[in-house]
Amino acid sequence: MKSFDRGIVSSYDLKKGKVKVAYAGMNLLIIAMMCCMVYPILISLFNGLKLNTEVNSFPPTFLPEEWHFENYAKAWNYIDLPFYFKNSMLLFAGNMVVTILVLGLASYALSKMNMPFKSGIQYYFLMTLFIPATTYMIPNFINLKDLGLMGSFAAVWLPAGANAFFLLLLKTFMDGIHMEIFESARIDGASELRCFFQIAFPLSIPIFATLSIFVFATAWNDWFWPSFILSQENKPLSAAIRDFVLNARRLDLNIRFAILSIVMVPPVIIFLFFQKFILRGLYLGGVKG
Repeated sequence: MKSFDRGIVSSYDLKKGKVKVAYAGMNLLIIAMMCCMVYPILISLFNGLKLNTEVNSFPPTFLPEEWHFENYAKAWNYIDLPFYFKNSMLLFAGNMVVTILVLGLASYALSKMNMPFKSGIQYYFLMTLFIPATTYMIPNFINLKDLGLMGSFAAVWLPAGANAFFLLLLKTFMDGIHMEIFESARIDGASELRCFFQIAFPLSIPIFATLSIFVFATAWNDWFWPSFILSQENKPLSAAIRDFVLNARRLDLNIRFAILSIVMVPPVIIFLFFQKFILRGLYLGGVKG
């Protein structure tokens, strides 16, 4: 027999009138939500193709009366987008390395090593999720200043290793890896570092792939802390957009929309291609066994 993947409603249930109406209403709701999400992106894209006078006209128009693709060439040359894009990628790469080394090893220790007060340590990290990020921003600033990291990428990389949510997500995932594998490796003389890098880390690739998307979103969207702690030549694209585009006084609106449209392309492409890793990783991180 040929097997079919069943959705939330079976073909038998769809034969019932009430179920069919409810299913159609759910689809209409999903379409309406999709339109609400796509509409701002299309508005930004089309406004970048208009004349500045048309963007400022009232009532506003959805499609441009005349298509000016040269606006995107002006937007590309307005600021050095590749340079700031490189800075954002460096922040992402450094944050990912710190996540693997610091949070990965910490979650492995809490999950697979014999440590005293493991439950207490886990609940302590869980409690930190209820502390607003603004309360420890000044202590972070003072610590980084005392360490001499002000202005460097390390000032953003180092705090990335203190993400309690990522730690608990990794720990929950590693709890599902059978302990017998690590016990066999220890009997053969493997150290804990070797157990992590050769057993735990390869088996945890799905959850690390999910975390890489979250880390990328943070590195791409966060502008406040980088603009606060980094020097001008190390600022990411988000901080440059805020300084040179959103706060610019003599920049035409159509060029602003064109720049914002260009900046939206990389994260949209990444999330479209890797969205399955988000759901699968959260499922794997939340279900044991």
